[in-house]
Amino acid sequence: MFFANKYRPKSLDDIVGQEHLIDKNAILRKIIESNKLPHIFFYGPAGCGKTTLARNIANKLSLSFYELNATTFKIEELRDILKKHINALAKPLIFIDEVHRLSRSQQEVLLPFMERYDAYIIGASTQNPFFTLTSAVRSRSHLFELKAVDNDSLLKLLDKIIGQEHISISGGAKEYLINSSGGDARAMIGLLENASAIENPITFKTIKEIRPNAMKQGSSEDGSHYDLTSALIKSVRGSDIDASLYYLAELIEGGESSDFIARRLCILASEDIGNANPNAITLASSVLNIVLHIGFPEARIPLAQLVIYLTSSPKSNSCYKAINKAIKTVQEGKDLQIPDHIKTHSKEYLYPHDFGGWVSQEYLSEKLKFYESDGMGFEKTLQEWHSKITLK
Repeated sequence: MFFANKYRPKSLDDIVGQEHLIDKNAILRKIIESNKLPHIFFYGPAGCGKTTLARNIANKLSLSFYELNATTFKIEELRDILKKHINALAKPLIFIDEVHRLSRSQQEVLLPFMERYDAYIIGASTQNPFFTLTSAVRSRSHLFELKAVDNDSLLKLLDKIIGQEHISISGGAKEYLINSSGGDARAMIGLLENASAIENPITFKTIKEIRPNAMKQGSSEDGSHYDLTSALIKSVRGSDIDASLYYLAELIEGGESSDFIARRLCILASEDIGNANPNAITLASSVLNIVLHIGFPEARIPLAQLVIYLTSSPKSNSCYKAINKAIKTVQEGKDLQIPDHIKTHSKEYLYPHDFGGWVSQEYLSEKLKFYESDGMGFEKTLQEWHSKITLK
């Protein structure tokens, strides 16, 4: 028997690394023990125990368990399962893996079954269901996030397996086995099993040869796409150079496209720096153009240059706030008449260049105030320029 199956947790108490959900006082544990199970969608990185948790919920409540996959999901298969339980005392628990791959039409077909509670539906995904499920499905279910299994929990699991399997492993190999698994318990167990088939005791050299590089949670294919992008932007905004470079490296190693990263940094250059350093958006635009032509691995260098430059720049969101205020004013119904003297072909318009660059005249039929600067960086210079111009 493969280690992954042999050491799969047999009860909720055996599950490691998800204490926030299954501890005695955790909300999910209380929901399960109330015997009033709702439809649930789990999301979290690979190997964190989503399928195992669903199986153990079924065991805990003595429910028949059926495992489906969204990539091959057919409504006839679901109907066949329900027919078997039409006269049963307990509804079955139907687990659908990779629910982010369900099409909108498949989700709509699923709705009546969820509405009538013909079965308990538990779905799992590496992506946050908030972004992949329709609002109708989400409103009929609860979402719970599972975390990557922490190293202490992986160590606890590893010690249990090597003890029962009588495996010896060097300290360096053990540490690398845990650290390189990226919170994926299944991957750690699989690597241990492969290495133990080769030698016992297991050495660091063998572990390293089987897995030369540490595993990452990735970014382009799972929910960490949003978290890593958010972490990068917030670290740059917070002027932490090393944190910004770390999250940039995570995005690159996770398979994120260079142009996506550059586009996000272009937005940040305008939203969070703006005229505090007008060169920021120019450099961001240049880097976006560069990475569109060169790609990885070379694109990492201009991206790093841009990240360091943006992180080191003075920050201001004055432009961002100003346009948001202006748009909100228009959306709320403010419809000002354009003053006659600035309409097309008006004879009353005063041409500023005829007056040394500026002349006093009204451009709005009602006084409005959108832009307020804190005088950060180059904004202070712009304020001084504007004041000198308008005080003529």
